[in-house]
Amino acid sequence: MGEFERHSTFFSGFLNSDYLREKDKHIYKKETPLYKFNIIGAGMIGHEHIKATMLEGRATVHGIYDPNQKSVKEALHMIEESFPGHVVHVYDDLKAACEDPDVDGLIICTPNYTHKEIVKEAMKSRKHILLEKPMATMLKDAWIIRQWAESYQNVFQIGLQYRYKALYQEALYEVKERNSIGNIKTMMMTEHRLPFLDKVEQWNKFSELSGGTLIEKCCHYFDLLNLFANAKPFSVYATGGNAINFKDFQYEGKKADILDHANVIIIYENGIHASFNLCMFSPLFREDLTLCGDRGRLYGYENEDFLPYHKPSTHLEVLCGESAPAKITTPCYPEAIQNSGHNGGTYYEHKAFVDAIAGKKQKRPLLLKDFGLLQSQALLMNLSKVEKS
Repeated sequence: MGEFERHSTFFSGFLNSDYLREKDKHIYKKETPLYKFNIIGAGMIGHEHIKATMLEGRATVHGIYDPNQKSVKEALHMIEESFPGHVVHVYDDLKAACEDPDVDGLIICTPNYTHKEIVKEAMKSRKHILLEKPMATMLKDAWIIRQWAESYQNVFQIGLQYRYKALYQEALYEVKERNSIGNIKTMMMTEHRLPFLDKVEQWNKFSELSGGTLIEKCCHYFDLLNLFANAKPFSVYATGGNAINFKDFQYEGKKADILDHANVIIIYENGIHASFNLCMFSPLFREDLTLCGDRGRLYGYENEDFLPYHKPSTHLEVLCGESAPAKITTPCYPEAIQNSGHNGGTYYEHKAFVDAIAGKKQKRPLLLKDFGLLQSQALLMNLSKVEKS
């Protein structure tokens, strides 16, 4: 089936073709899934990976495993509502979920502190693995996982779906392919958002379990900065603190210790200077990217402010003065994809995962064997001990 026809099968899910017999369908005939995935961890991000798998269509969700029965129950309810008639297997233990011979891939969506031990078990199966970010909460564990992956014969991909958001795909294209702004000299990213959401046993409120705010939440942005810089960090300085969020919060007698704001300065080996600003007590979700080069400036944002008037939620502009045409765009995907999780990033992350399994060459691979991922992790570990103001 041609690439256009394959995309048409996606759109067929939103058009009425019920009047057609199966033998009369061609463009709108849905493909039989080629692969079966198990979801390890059935919480919020697990739900997102279930939906992305089913929406992308070349794989299907075969089963789920989560030791929390409430999470399992809610996942089954979501699947029944979103994909009526689709039956999934529920496993009693991790080993059974990993070793099922009917399954081709494992998607690990568990809390950060569990990753190393779950990956260790998952790799015994020799199945394809998609591991949610971050790799681990400690540099030594990230290094061990990378060593394991060096000799792994199948796909091992890290879940850094922000790379696949339309905004950053277009920004990377402008910078890497078109060289629109010339050589980058300075970079700035910001994230202003609501506080950390509730998680099972509130693990994301404790640095020991999450790795800290700059690892748990902000690894996406440091990964992007590393991509744009195309160099190793030379020096890092960070300052932050806990001004408002969870100051008096305790869970089972343990006091929360995460940052709710931070400023980070990074100098790369090639001389690029970068900064990142975080605020997690803002009444919106907002990301900003500014890249300044020797021939122009690129600026973009994503914005969700919950206000009742319509405006584009994404924006990208490239300004080059008198030397080249300006470009002002609204990067986005088809609505169903855009709304499927992380502004479509998770869907295209899954597409890359299935492409890798199928042996297709990826333009911007996310495989763990890409040493840049370890650079990102090492940078983040340096940030885990920021100066608290």
